[in-house]
Amino acid sequence: MKPLRVIISGGGTGGHIFPALSIAAKLKETNPQTEILFVGALGRMEMEKVPAAGFQIVGLPVAGLQRKLTLSNLALPFKVLKSISMAKKIIREFKPDIAVGVGGYASAPLLWAASRLGVPTLIQEQNGFAGLTNKILGRRAKKICVAYEGMEKFFPADRIVLTGNPIRKEIVPGTPAMREEGEKFYGLDPQKKHIFIVGGSLGSGTLNSAMKKWITDGLPMGDGIDILWQCGKWYKEGVDSFMASQSQKVRDVVHHYDFIQRMDLAYAVADVVISRSGASSISELCAAGKAAVFVPSPNVAEDHQTHNAMALVNKGAGLIVKDAQACDILMDTACRLVHSPEKRAQMEENILRLARTDAAMDIVKEIYSILD
Repeated sequence: MKPLRVIISGGGTGGHIFPALSIAAKLKETNPQTEILFVGALGRMEMEKVPAAGFQIVGLPVAGLQRKLTLSNLALPFKVLKSISMAKKIIREFKPDIAVGVGGYASAPLLWAASRLGVPTLIQEQNGFAGLTNKILGRRAKKICVAYEGMEKFFPADRIVLTGNPIRKEIVPGTPAMREEGEKFYGLDPQKKHIFIVGGSLGSGTLNSAMKKWITDGLPMGDGIDILWQCGKWYKEGVDSFMASQSQKVRDVVHHYDFIQRMDLAYAVADVVISRSGASSISELCAAGKAAVFVPSPNVAEDHQTHNAMALVNKGAGLIVKDAQACDILMDTACRLVHSPEKRAQMEENILRLARTDAAMDIVKEIYSILD
């Protein structure tokens, strides 16, 4: 395959950044001479994570619309117009063969500018419910790579390709050796079962509150269970303070971190995972083959996390707890699942069937097919 010049745009959260990096890595693997430029939003995660992965990135001043009336909303139209102008300049200077959008603030101005300048575009839609921006961009995109069936209600059917979501290559079904390594890495008791709580790259206030209540209530149904708890950097100070006030017995059972450095080992040790239902998280749980309890975030466009989770729940590949009910029933639900080995085994089998581990390569093939 010939080397290409590719712009990849998007970010904002790990759920957008890690798939983008997977596509970039696969493009470089396919042809090491391929030139890749990322375009992100200034001040967002991608401006740190992308250079750390060895890729160049340029930032746009674009931002999202705040749900509450704020002064920042008044400045948004000016930021969008400036971002479009900057995106056109970036495209003229870099001269890409194609522009790929993975979602996030920067995708919209970059892909809009690319399509106006005659650069073919590809969208990678991660969720089971497409947002308004991608629906608009999809009208001009050459291909829309999706992770869920039934996306014809959002995009032109003849341009949809079911690829799944790209994931980090190290996410695989855990082996006994990986579980043992993970238990040592995170200080977990090998004689116990383990629940892994992950609230996304920034953490989840709801999951953290549910954990605090469970601890305060005395760890009901927690006999024989260790907890690996990713609380998120936004919540680290409060969780640190809370855990410092707990007994040694609690601190021996609950192991909390603001960020999980080795997700492969975290999945490997987990008997049950509690997670938000962002597209990237779901794709990784499928690849890891993990029994999961999903708590969809209510703070997302079009309630797409509920759509994501229900696609698995309807196939016996996950459980769901509403955000508003999490403090009352989440940990009981997870503990019951831990203590139900037959149900866990069936869920693991069902979710593993849904895994698409070649998504990045399939998207790269679509990129090349557009340019042939």
